[in-house]
Amino acid sequence: MYKNEFDNHIRNKSISNSFVFFGESSFLIDMYTKMLTTIEDANILSYYHDEYDFSSAKSHLAQGSLFGDQNILIIKSQKKIPKKELDSLLELTAKNPDNIFVYAYYGSDHKSYNNAKSFAKTKTMNVRFFHPKEYEAQNLLTQIAEEKRVNIDKYTLSHLLKIHNGDVALAANEIEKFQVFDREITTKDVDALVYGLGEINLDDFFKKLLEKKDFKEDLKNILEHGEDEIRILTALTSYLTQLYMFNIYIRVNGAPNALEILGYPAPKFIVEQKASLAIKIKPQIYYKLHELLLESELKMKSSHIDKSAILFSTFIKLQKIL
Repeated sequence: MYKNEFDNHIRNKSISNSFVFFGESSFLIDMYTKMLTTIEDANILSYYHDEYDFSSAKSHLAQGSLFGDQNILIIKSQKKIPKKELDSLLELTAKNPDNIFVYAYYGSDHKSYNNAKSFAKTKTMNVRFFHPKEYEAQNLLTQIAEEKRVNIDKYTLSHLLKIHNGDVALAANEIEKFQVFDREITTKDVDALVYGLGEINLDDFFKKLLEKKDFKEDLKNILEHGEDEIRILTALTSYLTQLYMFNIYIRVNGAPNALEILGYPAPKFIVEQKASLAIKIKPQIYYKLHELLLESELKMKSSHIDKSAILFSTFIKLQKIL
């Protein structure tokens, strides 16, 4: 089923106690998982990706029949659970209506989960979440702003979404920044406090810069289009920090995992691109690059030297360090 049908079941209080969530929107998968499993005094067991263990998951669901407790099992993974194990967990959940099981699948191979007949035995609700349309995204952000008591209108929320290229997850994360204000948030506040992590042009520019390619014309074009020098510098610092996180994770675990590194699933090609770039830079070089960027940011903020000249000089030095 799709989101609208599922919402009707929630309103009519006709939902099951086992759910398989999948689709294009990890934000909605996370939101509905949290909505259905935030229950006071419940005994919750959560697995993230490679942590999943069938025996302990099965035991957790079986405890309710022994002790009368409400047990909640949450499995979040980009890898598919073996069908026999998933069926077993769903059947076990069906036997005890007090328990709840949510399987949040973030992978792209979800054809088998589209078929409701696959879950007919247990009345499991399989829900596919597409990326929310613009009006849906605005409504979701309005709801989040109200929950966090942030005074912001739909026009400003639309502006926030545009900065993040329509990525509702990134936009939702920004709303907390506005909780410190006891007045209505304006587009100027958004421009001052929010940097668009979804802007592809800067990501492409940083990639070219770190690959030691000629960057001068690209940087000139970016500045001519109104980007602020300090914002470019701080964005590159954030980008390098992200690459460093990829680097450390890969060194420890052998392969990247976007959800654990970034906090949200990213397209496969972006993960592969960042992993490839991240591993080429040695940890001690990351330290030197961050030191250079922080020194340059301080110079921009404390001196009267032309900021664009500092930026060009900084990027030349950065490529020499690489």
